[in-house]
Amino acid sequence: MKLFRYKTEEGNKTGVSINDAHYDVSSHISEYDRDFFDADGIAKLQEIVAKGGLTKLDEPIDFDAPLYRPEKIICIGLNYSKHAAESGMETPKEPVVFFKSPSSLTGPFDNVIIPKNSTKTDWEVELAVIIGKKANYVSEEEAMDYVAGYAVHNDVSEREFQLERGGQWVKGKSCDSFAPLGPYLVTKDEVSDPHNLNLWLKLNGKKVQDGNTSDFIFNIPQVISHLSQFMSLMPGDVISTGTPEGVGLGFKPPVYLKPGDEVELGIEGLGIAKQKVVAHS
Repeated sequence: MKLFRYKTEEGNKTGVSINDAHYDVSSHISEYDRDFFDADGIAKLQEIVAKGGLTKLDEPIDFDAPLYRPEKIICIGLNYSKHAAESGMETPKEPVVFFKSPSSLTGPFDNVIIPKNSTKTDWEVELAVIIGKKANYVSEEEAMDYVAGYAVHNDVSEREFQLERGGQWVKGKSCDSFAPLGPYLVTKDEVSDPHNLNLWLKLNGKKVQDGNTSDFIFNIPQVISHLSQFMSLMPGDVISTGTPEGVGLGFKPPVYLKPGDEVELGIEGLGIAKQKVVAHS
């Protein structure tokens, strides 16, 4: 299944996509959040879909992020071999971990807002992994049991804030609108091999990122197991698994986002997102 949330005049509602048709499930499921996953929500949603009788939605749909208020957005840096090389950094010996503030979460077609005093706002297409149940000290062998599904994520980054202002990367990762997610949360049963997915990003119609998750330095089980040694991974948490080569920082000279730019990105089987870049008002 493909889970999504969408905007209406009455507020956000929940939906599910089956065979490219979109249906409302808000009378059954109020939100896709921690409570939903805690209550084995995906299995219950499958039962609801099997019964039929859902209201089909008219196009177009105004998609929001497919998750509501995740507790954590955890990111893995330099997790593609070619991206580590273009960044001029050594291949990490263990996963590089940083956070994005959950307040940076936004819809897949919402504007990316260049923050005040920014000169180096950059793009990063990433595969996001959504955790389905609490994980503590899990092994690599059991790690995939904790995955609910996957989504497209643009890990928007302000490179000066991230790399030149001291402290941690979180400062360059957490500005409002810096985590466009979706349009779908695709359940893991629909993704046969998350370690062989094409992912790409276009800037103003020109493809600048074109990679495959087979270039991971640390695969998904390794990442989940590693993180679970240091913190509880909670239902609905987002783990963003890194970006392939082709970010603006890696161009010579570097290229950064400016108002009026358009970013389009997608991952094989997970959908396509598009964001317009605007200045902070």
